[in-house]
This record gives sequence, structure tokens and C-alpha cells, in this order.
Amino acid sequence: MAIFKRLCTCLSPLDSSIHNILIIFQSCYTDFSLFVRNRGSTLTYLLVYVDNVIITGNDSNFISNYTATLDFVFSLKDLGKLSFFLGIEVLHHHGPLLLSQSSYIKDILHRSHLQDAKPLRTPADSTATLTRDGPSAPDATLYRSIVGALQYTTITHPDISYAVNRVCQFMHDPRLYHWSAGKRILCYLKGTMHLGLQFFPSSYQSLQAYYDAKWAADIIDRRSHHGYAIFVGDNLVIRSSRKQTVVARSSTEAEYRAVGFATGEVTWLKNLLFELGVPCSKPHVLLCDNQSALYMCANPVFHNRSKHIEINYHFVREKVEQGLLIVCYVPTQDQFADIFTKALGSSLFIHVLDKFNVRTLPLSLMGDIKDKQL
Repeated sequence: MAIFKRLCTCLSPLDSSIHNILIIFQSCYTDFSLFVRNRGSTLTYLLVYVDNVIITGNDSNFISNYTATLDFVFSLKDLGKLSFFLGIEVLHHHGPLLLSQSSYIKDILHRSHLQDAKPLRTPADSTATLTRDGPSAPDATLYRSIVGALQYTTITHPDISYAVNRVCQFMHDPRLYHWSAGKRILCYLKGTMHLGLQFFPSSYQSLQAYYDAKWAADIIDRRSHHGYAIFVGDNLVIRSSRKQTVVARSSTEAEYRAVGFATGEVTWLKNLLFELGVPCSKPHVLLCDNQSALYMCANPVFHNRSKHIEINYHFVREKVEQGLLIVCYVPTQDQFADIFTKALGSSLFIHVLDKFNVRTLPLSLMGDIKDKQL
């Protein structure tokens, strides 16, 4: 709400009508850059990032009037239907939305002089490990710049999340082999620029999350790696791939830490959706392939054997007891979060991408992409 308070102080008392229309939005507690106007069946959302703004809702007349009011106070440039925002191309295709960063990827390839590189089928070598040994990277500054840019690319390319997380762990002292791993990611993106993340209209009743962990995955410090993918309906909205901050003493502990992180994200997303006026009506479902972690989420007897796990992770069981969360078993071959914890073979990799709704951009829309910023 602070942005509107600062705005209102700039208005004179004669501008009471402008003042009234500017303060009707409420700032979300879950995301301070998101503002919501809820009036019965009318919903309007306003997303602000510095001087870039997205406004949408189900009342086109209000949006037009509100935009005109803001233009009276500021000098605005209305770009019409959303097509480009912060480096992300938004393509409208017969209902679903497709998010793409093809132009952004082209820029990264040009900066790394790999625009003519041979495409690869996967972003990471499933047989390779990254260590701190070997000669230094030829250009540490370029390495940090490219790897930082790759982090932003994971918004529309969840398929590179694990590979990018691995190379990010050596930013302080990159080696030649790390740069080779980074170039492999770029070669993969070279052949997948035509892919985008697709979002469908969905009438959902609960959130569904897949989570997984790979115990002692890092050969340097033996910390585990975990990842999760959270779906609203059929749409992948949150994904994460990260190394855990402490050493897990068992695979069960590593999995239980992963479910703690996933539960926290699901709780945050639930609160965000509630503020957006679209609450969930059923318990959320977490899916994992570790039976021991499932027992710990529901059976307090097992907690006597796991006192070394931080107490804050036990809030998962509280959610289960309150009926807000259901933790279920999923076979390993159907565990989509595997893509965030290890390098997969090409066939399994492609299978998971299909479940994430990573789709080829239609040629009819590719020609309409405009490289412009709001």
C-alpha cells in the first residue's frame, strides 16, 4: 500500500476523485508488489515492478477508467494486451498462455559467443560430477554474468533448474570444468528456444506438489539436494532446485527436510490465492517416493528417532493433523521432482517436460514476438 500512499501525498485537495480511485487497492501480505481490488464478483489485480505495471481483471470498464486516472497523474504508455514483461514474452494461443524467453536466450548466447553452437538434448551430463579441482575458468566475470542470466531463464525453462543450481555453487571460484558445464546448458537452450511454458484455464480445488531429495548428493560437503514442483490444476507455478544447508544423517531426514520446504511454499501459495479471491476448497496433496518420510509426517512415534531434525520441520505433521495437507506415496517413475535433484537421461527428461506443460511455440506466434519492455 506504500506506493499508493506516496502517490496520494502528491495530489492536491481538489483531486479527491483521483485520491479515491487510487486507494481502493489492497496490498497483498504474501507479495507486497501485488495489489488487489475485490468488489463482490469484480476482481482487479495490479502488479508493480519499479516502473513496469500489469493490470488485469474481469471489469474492463474499471480498468480503462483506472488507467486513464493514472495517466492523468503520471505519463503512462499503455501497450495494450500483455505481450512482453521483464524479458518474458507472453503469447496468447486459443485460450492457453505461453511464456517464452527466446529473445532473452538469444542475447545470452550472443554474449557467450555460442550463437552457432551445436544443440544438445539435455542440460546436464548424468555421468559427470562438479568439483573444485582443475584450472581456473578463462573469464570468471563472464561466467558469473552468464550463470546469473541463466538463473532468470529458469522462469520459463524449469528443465534447466538443476543444472543451473549446480553451476551457481561455484560462482566464487569458477573452474574450466564449471564453464564447460555452463556451456552445455547454453547448448541445450540453443536447441530449445522454441519451447515455452504453457498455462491453461483451470478450475482447481487443491494444490498438488511433488517433492524429492537426493541424499548426500554433493561429493564436496555431502549435503543433500532437494527439489519440488507445485501445480495449480495442471499448471506448474512453483518449482525449486537447491542444496540443503545442513548435512542430513539419513535419506529419510533429507526427504523430510524437502517436505518441510515444499509445505512452506504450498502454505504461501494458498495464502496468495486466498488474497486473489480464489481460495482452495480441499486439502493440498504432497507426493513423495520415500515411505519413511510419509510415516514421519503422520506418526509421532517415529519422531523419537529423529530429534536431531530441526523442530520447525515438524509443522508438516501439524498440517496433516489439521486436515490441511495430505502426504501420499508416488512411484519413483512418476516422481516429476526428480528433474530438480539429478541429471536425467534424455527419454525420462522429455517425459517430465511434457508433464510440466513445456510446449513448442506455434510458428504463427513466433513471428509476432516483439522485443519491447513495458
